[in-house]
Amino acid sequence: MTSVLTRYVARLLLAPVLIVSVGILVKGYADVGDGFAAGVVAALALLLQYVAFGNDVVETSLPIRWSPGIAVAGLTLAVLVFAAPMALGDRPLEHLPAAGDEPVHIGSLELITAVAFDVGVFLLVLGAVGTIIGSLVDPDEEAP
Repeated sequence: MTSVLTRYVARLLLAPVLIVSVGILVKGYADVGDGFAAGVVAALALLLQYVAFGNDVVETSLPIRWSPGIAVAGLTLAVLVFAAPMALGDRPLEHLPAAGDEPVHIGSLELITAVAFDVGVFLLVLGAVGTIIGSLVDPDEEAP
């Protein structure tokens, strides 16, 4: 049983923590941080929701049932970014654009394959932790 204050703080912190997680993800390849750290921060926000509200409320308000699919999508993206250069005759994780070439920019974000790899790791961590937490909270439920 949690208090009203705990539930209020948990609900109040969800959006800012997810925004910080995306910030860590976006700037992770150039500064301190990466997809793994961003996934852990987002997973902690999810865990806080479980602690404050319980399984029933979280399952109805957040898309937890998609956690296994999110983990698989993240793993697939990370493996594709890892292996795609080998299909072109380069080394694994050879990032594009090549050194010296100008990357495409969206604002201050550089679109390079390191960003795609970090997004894959982020999705893998968030989906895996969401699946693990969901199975620990309700172990009797059948897996989808």
